[in-house]
Amino acid sequence: MGKKKEELERQEKFQQEIFRIHIPRGRETFGIIEQRLGGSRMRVRCLDGKTRICRIPGRLTRKLWVRESDIVIIEPWEYSGDQKGDIIYKYTPTQVVYLKKNGHLKQLDEFEEF
Repeated sequence: MGKKKEELERQEKFQQEIFRIHIPRGRETFGIIEQRLGGSRMRVRCLDGKTRICRIPGRLTRKLWVRESDIVIIEPWEYSGDQKGDIIYKYTPTQVVYLKKNGHLKQLDEFEEF
């Protein structure tokens, strides 16, 4: 009986993640972290074709832990937006699978070919 209960809880957790996925709105775009530069800054290759130096804002520094090849949401800066931006959200591996399956990351496959 205990194993079934654990399995049901695990399935509920999986479904909760899928229903609460953040999708870029407005100026936001998807990005892949290429390189960590230090000082909460990193080089991110965005799906709009540009490479930006992005930082993690102060309110998220302790909450958002990122590594290379993580998929994130980027918000370009108002000034020099083609070169700089902020990292707003990081996707979990389960969410990345869901996004690929639903076609939100079609451009990601084109970038991985190079």
